[in-house]
Amino acid sequence: MGDMANLFGTGRFAQPSGQEEATDEAQEAADEAAEEVRLRLAVGGGDVEAMSMLGAMLLRRGDFDGAESQLRAATAAGDRAAANNLGVLLHQRGYADEAAGWWRIAAVAGSAAAAHALGRHFRERGDEPAAEYWLCQSAEQGHVLGAYALADLLEHRGDEAGAGRWMRAAAERGHREAAYRLARTLDRGAGPDRDGVDAAAAGEEVEQWYRQAAARGHRRAALHLGTILEKRGELKEAGRWYLTSAKEGEARAACALGFLLRDAGDTESAAVWWLRAAQDGDGNAANALGALHAERGETQTAERWYRAAMDAGDDNGAYNLGLLCAEQGRTAQAEQWYRRAAYAGHREASNALAILLLRGGDETGAEPWFSKAAEAGSVDAAFNLGILHAGRGAERTALRWYERAAAAGHTEAALQVGMARLRAGDEREAERFLRCAAGGGSAEAAYRLATVLDARRPPAPAHELGEPAQEKSECEEWYERAASQSHRRAQVRVGMLAAARGDVVEAARWYREAAEAGSRNGAFNLGLLLAREGSEPEAVVWWRRAADAGHGRAALRLALVCARRGELAEGQRWADRAVSLGPAEVGERAARLRDALRQELSA
Repeated sequence: MGDMANLFGTGRFAQPSGQEEATDEAQEAADEAAEEVRLRLAVGGGDVEAMSMLGAMLLRRGDFDGAESQLRAATAAGDRAAANNLGVLLHQRGYADEAAGWWRIAAVAGSAAAAHALGRHFRERGDEPAAEYWLCQSAEQGHVLGAYALADLLEHRGDEAGAGRWMRAAAERGHREAAYRLARTLDRGAGPDRDGVDAAAAGEEVEQWYRQAAARGHRRAALHLGTILEKRGELKEAGRWYLTSAKEGEARAACALGFLLRDAGDTESAAVWWLRAAQDGDGNAANALGALHAERGETQTAERWYRAAMDAGDDNGAYNLGLLCAEQGRTAQAEQWYRRAAYAGHREASNALAILLLRGGDETGAEPWFSKAAEAGSVDAAFNLGILHAGRGAERTALRWYERAAAAGHTEAALQVGMARLRAGDEREAERFLRCAAGGGSAEAAYRLATVLDARRPPAPAHELGEPAQEKSECEEWYERAASQSHRRAQVRVGMLAAARGDVVEAARWYREAAEAGSRNGAFNLGLLLAREGSEPEAVVWWRRAADAGHGRAALRLALVCARRGELAEGQRWADRAVSLGPAEVGERAARLRDALRQELSA
């Protein structure tokens, strides 16, 4: 987006100096004066065409009196162009009916421009049949303005086919507004309902017409062209069209350019364009400025821009004010702004208001706002309704809302549906939802999916050290995905699977990671692995950590180690601990060991 400035800086584009421009203007004025003298001489000789041309020249200059005499004389001699221009002159002077009379004369004589003007005249008078007749006469003679005016009239009347035909004709002849409107019409019809080939072809045609209008200086066409290119990932060209549109005063393009610059890391330039757009009344740009200042900790400035967005009719302004107040602990003000946005139909504000009320203990007041947001399409609100009903024990209602959120791609909702299906014994449906949640990044879903798949696979044959490791199964891949997201039970399970394959190093890595995150099973298994590898002192450290966290088997292991070392009192203490922690078989073994140690101590 800085290319244009750089190229101008290199001197590769010649830029006329002020002196050259003044010289050109002087030359044009001299040429026009010479042409006027030539025409006046020809008029003196009775040249009708010269009269018409001189009248047109004086009309453009604003010399109505001088133009009228020449045009009337040429018209009386039968010049149809003069009759048309005389109509223009009279129309500008406010004599619309007399102007229409001269336009009719010129139009009957075959002037397409006069037919166009006459059609416009009748449309302004409300006589649409007459307007259509004369505009049709003009358009069929190839008059581009006539074709556009006819298309506009037919579109107003609801004749989409006729409007489309003449709008296309005007666009093909270079009418930029026609090209833009044709592109807009095609754009609305080139939706996702079309099949792939048709949609692609329609998209190309839409872009072609936007590009034609934009190249002729249509600022809104440049904006839409930039949007198409941005969606396609062609950010540099998109930025150039946004810049073109923004310089012509299109606030939405200035705002879009600001977002492109921000995404490129140039927040200072982004702020300049957002400021320009916001000053022109763009609420989205005002919100962006507010967010920028909020990130910098400039809350007062942020609040001012959010209010400006609200004044521009953007409900996000009130919602963002609510967020700002909530972050500052100004709960009452946050509720006020959330309510304002929610009453205006802002679904995320409705959800935020419901959360605020729920945190304040007003469950009854929160539920309608959750419902309103969910019905408006808020996925988070649907999920929150599920949580609300689940907390009341209304499992069926909760499941319905979870399913609705899951269908819209909510990861945690898909997990809850999957868990509900597992509890109901519908393993196939559970797997489908767990896959969705796991694919969306839920570590718990990945772990649960792995357990479902793990339960189905046949037991693996015993593995001996030195044998080649088996290939990883799908369930192990899901365990690993959950483990890589710091899911402690998954980390322990991956360690166990690695140990079963004989990969001691990998097993130790996962056990250690789980243990350091607080997993008592991870600590116990790491101790077992270290003990087998001959590192009993380090194993004791991990067993102690596991036992302190309530792991009965780890306490029993410590009791056995102490007994073997002759530390009978310490061994008895850990045996007592193992009895209290369980499970039952561990408690029985620990009780026998404790009794044996007690007898040894009393002997």
